Amino acid sequence: MDSAFLLKTAHDVLENRVAAITIQSRIFPGREISEAEQFCRQYGIRQIICEVDELSIEGFSHNPHNRCYLCKRRMMEQVMKAAQAEHLAYIVEGSNLDDDGDYRPGHQAVAELGIKSPLREAGLSKAQIRSLSRQMGLTTWDKPSFACLASRFVYGETITPEKLSMVEKGEQLLLDMGFYQVRVRIHGLMARIEVLPQDFEQLLQEDLRQHIVNQFLEYGFMHVSLDLLGYRTGSMNQGIEAGSINLYGKI
Repeated sequence: MDSAFLLKTAHDVLENRVAAITIQSRIFPGREISEAEQFCRQYGIRQIICEVDELSIEGFSHNPHNRCYLCKRRMMEQVMKAAQAEHLAYIVEGSNLDDDGDYRPGHQAVAELGIKSPLREAGLSKAQIRSLSRQMGLTTWDKPSFACLASRFVYGETITPEKLSMVEKGEQLLLDMGFYQVRVRIHGLMARIEVLPQDFEQLLQEDLRQHIVNQFLEYGFMHVSLDLLGYRTGSMNQGIEAGSINLYGKI
């Protein structure tokens, strides 16, 4: 939603001097690529697809605390190469003011490479960007918050193509069932489902609950749980202190 707003605004001002560079990789669901392509077609924006294999980055699959830095650095380096090939002088990305409230080592990579974050620099929050997007008539104004699938893994757990696929299938199932904001966190072979607290009652209806369990078991999970704290951003970052991870904070 943030990047779509930034892209459309830049295109309104600079027209064909702007291009969208979209990352395609295993840590992004196929629906995200399709939605990005549809958005660019709808508004006549030139799009460049840039493929990145994060699992080939040294150390990434081991999911260390700085995983996001390793990933963002490689991504942005590939984006810079694509931009240079297209004779694009500047690169901007869609972080907003709200992104400063969580553990986001990827910001360091963005800063190191000299990439600008105009929404954050302008002091725009996600709520403000939603409001402005709606005023502009953008189809993305009510798009749920999203982070890459690697963020669903507890730190230290190996990230594999198989487990990324399990998470993607689980989240897509919940979205297809009408849940608006979802996360499927993975702990070994246990799925920890996060939905909005107001959606608990719907999810626990017997027929839906059983369908979800059956499908998750088919995807490869052995245990399926509901997080009673509900959906929240960065839940895998809770308890990061002194180089250690404690998912639920101090005990």
